[in-house]
Amino acid sequence: MQTLFIIMTLFFGACNSQVVSNDGNTPPKTSFYDLKFTSIDEEPINFSKYKGKKLLIVNTASECGYTPQYADLEKLNEEYGDKIVILGFPANNFGGQEPGSNTEIKGFCKKNYGVTFQMFEKSSVKGDDKNVVYQWLTDKNKNGWNDQEPTWNFCKYLINENGELVKFFPSKIKPTDQQILSLL
Repeated sequence: MQTLFIIMTLFFGACNSQVVSNDGNTPPKTSFYDLKFTSIDEEPINFSKYKGKKLLIVNTASECGYTPQYADLEKLNEEYGDKIVILGFPANNFGGQEPGSNTEIKGFCKKNYGVTFQMFEKSSVKGDDKNVVYQWLTDKNKNGWNDQEPTWNFCKYLINENGELVKFFPSKIKPTDQQILSLL
């Protein structure tokens, strides 16, 4: 029963999260473009390749109520890929909803949602073992202003063309929501 309470608390906390944004006057302390991470295909990706592009970074999971957002992410990628790059980070941090291996995750995404946007290897996005990308996204000493960790699967972070984190969107905000589209 206590486990159910904790899960319900996490879920409703995720649903009630608010959009958070930069005031526009706080530059990052360290560069997003210095980061590197491994793709779901085990290829190293240097984030300097994303210079001059807007990025939407999303923590994903295959067994979540928000999993259908994969379709919205792919639609955003197809329709606005010239304006924004989608980066997906599978994680098992919330309710054990991403139990699969990288191969299983990649197959699931391709088969069920036709995902063609860049996916990265499964990793942690919260807590002491979070990956380097989420360390940067959630540490105001690195990104200049934000310390908001993901509150559930499918939280979104928007980075502008200068590599500056500008907004955090909770899970309930779909990738095709006007709040995101208006910033493209």
